[in-house]
Amino acid sequence: MIRLEYRNVTMRFPAAHSQPVTAIENVSFAVRDCEVVSLIGPSGCGKSTLLNIGSGLYSPSVGHALVDGDAVEGPNDHVAFMLQKDLLLPWRTIAENVILGAEIKKRDRNASLRRARDLLAAFRLDEFSERYPHQLSGGMRQRAALARTLAVDPSVLLLDEPFSAVDAQTRIMLQHDLAQTLQRAGKTALLITHDLLEAVIMSDRVLVMSPRPGRIIDEIRIEMPHRDQPLRRRQHGKVGEYVTWLMQRLDIGQSALDEQAAAGPA
Repeated sequence: MIRLEYRNVTMRFPAAHSQPVTAIENVSFAVRDCEVVSLIGPSGCGKSTLLNIGSGLYSPSVGHALVDGDAVEGPNDHVAFMLQKDLLLPWRTIAENVILGAEIKKRDRNASLRRARDLLAAFRLDEFSERYPHQLSGGMRQRAALARTLAVDPSVLLLDEPFSAVDAQTRIMLQHDLAQTLQRAGKTALLITHDLLEAVIMSDRVLVMSPRPGRIIDEIRIEMPHRDQPLRRRQHGKVGEYVTWLMQRLDIGQSALDEQAAAGPA
């Protein structure tokens, strides 16, 4: 079953004194039930634009996004969005932050609080449910933000570099938490990351985008077991091959050599 689909999507943004800027052009791909797909590509290629379209925050200039077979025409109950920053409200407790989406959707408060406490327990935050965001570490706040994302029970999670603001050790722990949660809850996810290793160890497939206007120029299937255990995947013999292939596809090594040559001798 296809959960999220983009059909021939193009997005143009108006410019004040020039032609409209085409952020993405003729993008088509699908994400299936319980699948995790990563989007990688150079900065400015339209990755976040695709997530905004999938969440209903943007309407594409051409084409359609569909969730569970229905055209996306605005924010909806099927999709939840997690950003780089936790964006927890400082005046609400952690539990109250987790149920915020359910409150907006006018769901039963007691049932929402029970689900929030279950999620916080799963993320080892149950003893912090009545604390405030400033009383938690960055990693703990990001786990709370993930619990808030899951609290509305979405079909699809859209994840825009959710771990970029934390240190390397915390990032590894959060990768594990997310992978376990997605597997346990049977969720579908589209993940943006600039970390090629993260894309490989977290995903079933990785889609590679071109520079702006962004297009899908390649796809790699991650043929390794244990997607729910990224720490084990890190040790797999094929990880280096996948990362090297992605670097080549993005011309990362050549770009670095070109910049070094342009800079001249040190």
